[in-house]
This record gives sequence, structure tokens and C-alpha cells, in this order.
Amino acid sequence: MEFFGLSDGAFRFAIFGTVLLTMVIVEAIMPRRKRRFSRLKRWSTNLGIMLSDYVSVIAFTFIVPITAVIAAFWAQKNGWGLLNILELPLWMEWLIAILVLDFVIWFQHLITHKIPILWRIHRVHHSDVEMDASTAIRFHPVEIIFSIFVKAGAILLLGPAAAAVVIFEALVNGSALFNHANFKLPKAIDALVRRLFVTPDMHRVHHSVHPKETDSNYGFFLSIWDQIFGTYIAQPKDGHDEMVIGLNEWQDDAPTRWTWAILLPFTNPKSTKNSDKTSISNPSSKGSD
Repeated sequence: MEFFGLSDGAFRFAIFGTVLLTMVIVEAIMPRRKRRFSRLKRWSTNLGIMLSDYVSVIAFTFIVPITAVIAAFWAQKNGWGLLNILELPLWMEWLIAILVLDFVIWFQHLITHKIPILWRIHRVHHSDVEMDASTAIRFHPVEIIFSIFVKAGAILLLGPAAAAVVIFEALVNGSALFNHANFKLPKAIDALVRRLFVTPDMHRVHHSVHPKETDSNYGFFLSIWDQIFGTYIAQPKDGHDEMVIGLNEWQDDAPTRWTWAILLPFTNPKSTKNSDKTSISNPSSKGSD
């Protein structure tokens, strides 16, 4: 499958790279919050985690050849899934595919906060003590592989076109980089955009140390699911400049280390989701780049 002369993998990587570079430039020009640690220190760890994900997925798919796109091709070939049974206009099929898959990702994100064993893995993402575009790539390899199964299962039931799956994954990856980025949209634009899409200020609430705020704003692409299911919080109670990012349990430099992050799901078994009982002030010192 090709898009603009590129394979589906190259196409998604091109979108990812373009959005990432754009967010890095925007963050440098107009940062939303001061840095606690240097960009080099955090980004080397987060990029290292992404590389670990890439290697893990290659190894996993070599043993178990399944991805979202492969599942879509298989479903189409074998007539699996609702959209392979119904005769609908192409635009409607694509719209349904993107809406349903985005809801699946939203629901997957929700359960990673609600089911303890999944939270232990997902907290690698939340343990980042700052939030910028690199946070969007900070997911433990086990969570990435878990997500492959979730998406593949949903695709087998839904039966979307493989091209729609490629476009959806490019949208979700690009929007994750956008809404984790450390910059601020003008207030009026943010208010307009977040009616349908997740904005940086909206998703930043989700990375607050306060449990009520952490358990909100689960969307990566569309904001409608949080609004529909009552998990939407407009603004953090401490304000965007003073709010503390991450988990109360780890507010030192430990989360900036790759080894610590990779081993986190297998350590501290009694550690629970962040508690409001711990009071942490947001350091005002700005890390050097």
C-alpha cells in the first residue's frame, strides 16, 4: 500500500517526523511552562524508550505477525467485520472507522488507569515529570504490544479498510505529539479547537499529580468522548503555570533515566496512583538545554 509514493510505514513515519519537528520548533519559540530538567536529559530517555518500543514490536511481529494494518487486510480478505458486511458509501465507512477506532483508543486509555496491572505499565508514561512532545513517545514496550492486540481485535470486529487504518494511526500519532507539546494556543482558538479535538492545555490536565485530574481527559485525538462520558475537566485547579506534572511518588530526576523507566512496571508493587496527601511545589528553576 502506498501513499504519495511512500509505503504505509514510511508515510506514517514521515507524518510523525514532520509533526515532531514542528512541535520542537514551536516549543522552543513559545514554551508554555519552564523546564525543570534539560531537554537533552529527558529527551535522550524518551527517545530511548521509543527505540525500545520499535525493537520490541519488530521482535514481536516476527514471532506473531499481527499489526493493525495486517488485521485490516486479513479482515477484508476473509469478510470479517461489520464494515465488510454492510454496503455503505466510502466516506461513511471511513468516518465510522475513524470514530470507532478513536473510541477504542480512548477506552483503552481509560482501562489502563482503572486496572491495576495495566496502570503499573502505563505509569511509565505518567511518571515523566515534565510534559512536552517527547512525552507522547514515552510508552513502555509492554503497553505498545498490548495496544497492538486491542487495535487488531477492534479491527477484526469492525472491518475497516487498511487505508483508513493507516490514516487513523497517522492522525493519532500526530495528534499525540501535538497535544503533549509544551506550548499554548491562544485562548479563543483553544476553546474552539477543543470542542472536537484534544488541545495541549486540555491534555495537560490529564498529567496532573491530582488523582481527579489524572482520571480525566483521556482522549488523544477527539475530545468528544470525554465530554460524552463525563471525564472532561477544562482546566487544572492549580493553573497551567503552577500545576505539578507527573506522579507524586517520583518528583526527582529518577524518571529521566531510561533504565528506571523500563524497570518501573516490575518494581514498587505497592505503589498506587498519585495521592493528594503529598504536597509538592512546582520548582521554578529552568533547566538548561
